[in-house]
Amino acid sequence: MHVEFPAGFLWGVATAAFQVEGSTTADGRSPSIWDTFCARPGAVKNGDTGDPAADHYRRMPDDVALMRELGVGAYRFSLAWPRVRPDGGEVNPAGLDFYERLVDTLLAEGITPWPTLYHWDLPHALEERGGWTNRDTAYRFADYTAAVLDRLGDRVSTWTTLNEPWCSAFLGYGSGRHAPGRTEPRAAVAAAHHLLLAHGLGAEVVRSTAAENRVGITLNLFPVSPADPDSAEDREVARRVDGVQNRLFLDSVLRGRYPDDVLADLEPFGLRDVVLTGDEAVIGGTDFLGVNYYRDHYVSAVPNGKSGPASEWVGAEHVSFPKRGLPQTDSGWDVNAEPLTGLLLTLHTDYPRVPLYITENGVAYADVVDEDGRIDDTDRIAFVEQHLRAAHRAVEQGVDLRGYFYWSLLDNFEWAEGYAKRFGLVHVDYGTQRRTPKASAAWYSRVMADNGLAGRG
Repeated sequence: MHVEFPAGFLWGVATAAFQVEGSTTADGRSPSIWDTFCARPGAVKNGDTGDPAADHYRRMPDDVALMRELGVGAYRFSLAWPRVRPDGGEVNPAGLDFYERLVDTLLAEGITPWPTLYHWDLPHALEERGGWTNRDTAYRFADYTAAVLDRLGDRVSTWTTLNEPWCSAFLGYGSGRHAPGRTEPRAAVAAAHHLLLAHGLGAEVVRSTAAENRVGITLNLFPVSPADPDSAEDREVARRVDGVQNRLFLDSVLRGRYPDDVLADLEPFGLRDVVLTGDEAVIGGTDFLGVNYYRDHYVSAVPNGKSGPASEWVGAEHVSFPKRGLPQTDSGWDVNAEPLTGLLLTLHTDYPRVPLYITENGVAYADVVDEDGRIDDTDRIAFVEQHLRAAHRAVEQGVDLRGYFYWSLLDNFEWAEGYAKRFGLVHVDYGTQRRTPKASAAWYSRVMADNGLAGRG
């Protein structure tokens, strides 16, 4: 069936600084919490680190040329705070030089820069002062934002403050599966609030720089359903997971207040203690919402032996995720595109009608390089097509969806999984740094050129 997206729909690809740049000590960059986390034995699969990643710091011009060849409309990248304000302190001009070159190179090739200010790489020196549990970090983020806007604000008008603050807070400070690797529920809750405060303070800086500036936030959103809809326990755990995963962030940003039930759920973990008068007004408001969608959550209250006090599900520690017999990705995630339609419709109807962008959607599979050096990743193509069709069904029902970014342009460092998972449209040989576009790259190039799934059923 022919599927065409609205005129002006923005097609792009995405990366993040720590995942692709490498060069972690170049030009005055200081260690981030991820550099420190990677050095901890057993924290990252195979002991992998942020070097070499995809060596994007040195190979950026070639990577932009590759984007041009694919017909990419926008490049969603993040800036490394430790490059720009090492140790959270003085501005490092050499670090900003790289992002200035990147922005200028993108603009010269007709590609829209779509920068994210924070994608998890907090300067380690700020973590030593408490990291996101320290309210002061939100103000340091505003200072960092001002330094970036001072250099790039004349060429970039669309900004994203944070990527997936749920991960930064609850994986970083709750379960400890991500940097900084802390397992303290109260710290996770404090971090969540201070991250959202940082969004509000950073957004104020962006808007104060130029009247035409747009600023948004990107959230990883998961539709949540109970495994047994007839079970009061399963319905309750679904409510709690939806609260801490989705509504804690959506309501604060789009309604300017935390949901009452989530405040009650998190009261034993100190949420009310860290929210000061006026904070919610600062947090509330965004010019667009970035939606990262990979899968939904299918939850049960029945413990499965994997839950415990060091959990990302603060207030719902006994949540489990029963198997449904669905196809799975190389990450072990269920492939289920249909809930994306419902998620977009929910955002459209339950919240102020803010423009939406799918800022991440993609998949890791065990790509096979054949004897001719080709990667025929038909499974990835099928995954993306299913999700684009699900997104288009929402558009047909009136959802204001304005763009789609595939995650990721390049195979890269996949956080605690190291280099074991490949999400890229472009294969990276980490030994040689050779780039090889996969079959999905050519397919996605045609999708972008057609503004949809023209002539493909």
